[in-house]
Amino acid sequence: MESGPAIFAGAAFTLFGAALLLWTGVRVRQGEPVALGVAPRAAAVLAGLFGAVFVLLGIWCFGRL
Repeated sequence: MESGPAIFAGAAFTLFGAALLLWTGVRVRQGEPVALGVAPRAAAVLAGLFGAVFVLLGIWCFGRL
């Protein structure tokens, strides 16, 4: 019964993290700003870091099954 919420949370975290990493990579590759009003390097690093954290959190949720 507890596997349902773990699967949902793992899927949500993993999909969000992967999408954030993909979006950040595309923006950096095109030379576009990742976040408006923020230093480009800082925004890219923080977005990449948070994307990786969300992917790892999703993997951890799947590991709890």
